[in-house]
Amino acid sequence: MYIPFDELPPHARLWIYQASRPFTEAEQTEIKPILQRFATEWSSHGKGLQASASLLHDRFLVLANNETATAASGCSIDASVRFVRELEEQFGVSFFDRSQLAFFNQGEVETVPMGELKSKVAAGDISKDTLYFDTLVNNYGELQQAWPKPAGNSWLSRYF
Repeated sequence: MYIPFDELPPHARLWIYQASRPFTEAEQTEIKPILQRFATEWSSHGKGLQASASLLHDRFLVLANNETATAASGCSIDASVRFVRELEEQFGVSFFDRSQLAFFNQGEVETVPMGELKSKVAAGDISKDTLYFDTLVNNYGELQQAWPKPAGNSWLSRYF
């Protein structure tokens, strides 16, 4: 069962995938109904999930499920990964490259290769207050309250 993204309960579980590039407006128009169709059909052991999906900041694919209604099983999570892989092929983008970190800088999403993080911090380009898109956020309430969040309030705090 599809739930509009902005109507998810705060405890809804999230899976966030960062695209290797921003989606164009035309791609976003094309992908939105695909996301809604997936969320509508997503199920666990034959029982429909109370699910949603959205594309945020032109770059982040977010899948969500109200786990108190029906928990996502291993099979349903596998189905969601297959869905994301299909989107990768269809749109020529990668969602599984964990070597790029995304920050909100001057109103835009900026990616930084993990290998350059220390030098960017040393140069002052990234500080503990720089907003970071933490893809480890796992519920809708946290996404609404603190996403992006200051890098110093994330796992990146050890770099400051």
